[in-house]
Amino acid sequence: MRRQSTSFEELVLENKKQLLNDPEALAEIEDRIDERSSNNQEKDTK
Repeated sequence: MRRQSTSFEELVLENKKQLLNDPEALAEIEDRIDERSSNNQEKDTK
């Protein structure tokens, strides 16, 4: 049997669709973004 190949772009789009339909994953991503932005603001004030 021949193996079906999937391009990187297709994998990214599929993963993105799955994440957008998962409220728990979205909340976790938002928390990480908030944490990173607050860390960056702290570094900028120093």
